[in-house]
Amino acid sequence: MKKKYILPLLLLVQIIGLRVLALFPEFVERFYTNGFYRVISGAERTLLGWIPFSVGDVCYAVLIVLAMRWVWKNRKTFKAQWKDNLLKILSAVSVFYFFFNLFWGLNYLRVKLPEKLDIATKYNNAELLDFTEKLIAKTNAIQLELTKCDTARVVFPYSQQQVFEKNLDGYAALAKTSGSFHYDRPSVKASLFSYPLTYMGFGGYLNPFTNEAHVNDRLPMYGFPMTAAHEMAHQIGYASESEANFVGFLASVKNDDLYFKYAGYTTALKYCLGNWEVRDEKTLKTLLKTINPGVRKNFQDSKLFWESYETFIEEGFKIFYHNFLKLNQQEGLESYSRFVDLLVNYYRNRAL
Repeated sequence: MKKKYILPLLLLVQIIGLRVLALFPEFVERFYTNGFYRVISGAERTLLGWIPFSVGDVCYAVLIVLAMRWVWKNRKTFKAQWKDNLLKILSAVSVFYFFFNLFWGLNYLRVKLPEKLDIATKYNNAELLDFTEKLIAKTNAIQLELTKCDTARVVFPYSQQQVFEKNLDGYAALAKTSGSFHYDRPSVKASLFSYPLTYMGFGGYLNPFTNEAHVNDRLPMYGFPMTAAHEMAHQIGYASESEANFVGFLASVKNDDLYFKYAGYTTALKYCLGNWEVRDEKTLKTLLKTINPGVRKNFQDSKLFWESYETFIEEGFKIFYHNFLKLNQQEGLESYSRFVDLLVNYYRNRAL
């Protein structure tokens, strides 16, 4: 067999192998997530966490330049040598996909969080309504305590670096409930690509090769801690977006600082309201009337922020990311909405 066919064929082998490995989540949990991944991710965060800028973003920038250079150099051979060029592209994808899964991606195949926490994933409208009303009451109370006026928006007092540091307090408190939420050796940074990330519609991302958690530094600050906590959850092996949201929420509301609690509760509330928008708009309108005007002003700030960056670019990347998630976890962008499933069932027999 010619060497040029080896890597493309190994891509197919990888895809088939991952489908087989997905049948053994306990094996992945034990030997990868709590074994190899814990060692390699900890080493990466120790090695790179102290560096004030994103090493991963710099590497991505170099790779993008090299890719553009390759395309330019081979532009005249695309038709005449399309087969060889396609094989080169597939070879690059094969290598990328291998290291993606080796350094982080296999976490998609670990035991699902509902199984680990022994909670259900189904609920009815009455249960969702009860939880949403409790969430509104909690959010309203914190907003009022922070501002002393129910019509005032919450103004966040901390810097982004302070958020990264204070989020560790929330994770330390959360780790006392379960060792699977333990977080150490921080490596959380503002992304060098924050501007394009905003146009793409992303609040942050984890670099799977360097294990650096990146947060979009242009985001409205009142919800910034929750976004950072979400990316930190990815770092400790929660690959599913719904699970990362859930773990990030728990870390936020376990924080003693009310501003961090507010970030967690407002994020959860937005997801619940989005759920009602699909289920029953009449109920949604009723619920909105019970939310403090100050909370709604913060929500409006976020809405206006994202609307100001809406372009066809965002839709294109959503389509790409939707299919990427489906490739890895059998669900697309819907995985974010599974956050509500976890919330309602987790708090069914717990105080909020």
